[in-house]
Amino acid sequence: MIANTICEYLEWDSQFFGRRIARVNSSCLTEKLAVEIDDWCSLERIDCLYFLASSTDPLTARLAQDNMFRLVDVRVTLELHVRTACSGSSSLPRIRNAVERDIPALRILARSAHRDSRFYYDGNFPSHLCDRLYETWIERSCSGWAKNVLVAGEGADPEGYVTCQIPNPSIGQIGLVGVAEKAHGKGIGRDLVTSAACWFAQEGVENVSVVTQGRNVRAQRLYQRCGFVTRSVELWFHRWFSETRKSA
Repeated sequence: MIANTICEYLEWDSQFFGRRIARVNSSCLTEKLAVEIDDWCSLERIDCLYFLASSTDPLTARLAQDNMFRLVDVRVTLELHVRTACSGSSSLPRIRNAVERDIPALRILARSAHRDSRFYYDGNFPSHLCDRLYETWIERSCSGWAKNVLVAGEGADPEGYVTCQIPNPSIGQIGLVGVAEKAHGKGIGRDLVTSAACWFAQEGVENVSVVTQGRNVRAQRLYQRCGFVTRSVELWFHRWFSETRKSA
């Protein structure tokens, strides 16, 4: 019997995209593990397999490519010690907590704010479903999935948002950061991230992390200007088994 710990079936992703999707539970590959992964996916009838790989193991990168994984993203994680970066003051004047009436406008903003993500770059996920993924993400965040959501702008047309999670009392995570295209260049992204850092400090959080794409230089510069430093770089691979069968 093939151990279920090799890979994890992702029920939510599978239902959302209408494909059987799983994720490799290891960050490194060996030739033996690659065979076991292939057998597990065959048994579970997997259509798409996610693999978040270490960027420091050259054998893993070679084996991933040899086994029909395609590189779709470079995952950059940055971190900030909030108590040295923020005194715990309140958010900036144009930043406020999201309210329920913001959700329709935030869904529209999310539809186009995350086009650098691996789902769009994969090429096998329909664009309208990728749009809906982020619409759903921001709506659920505003409805309690996130600990807090901050938005920029008053009225019915917010110009940006940032979602905040606290997985444990001393660690915070910034989930989504989105700024409307028409608002680029106004410093809204910086104000959102700075306000999020101050909110985390008020909640007693010591360290905050955020993830972005290697291709998203604009976002990396934003976080660096706010005091974040790079903690790790990883590689996102996707394997589509329909492509494997076609090449066989």
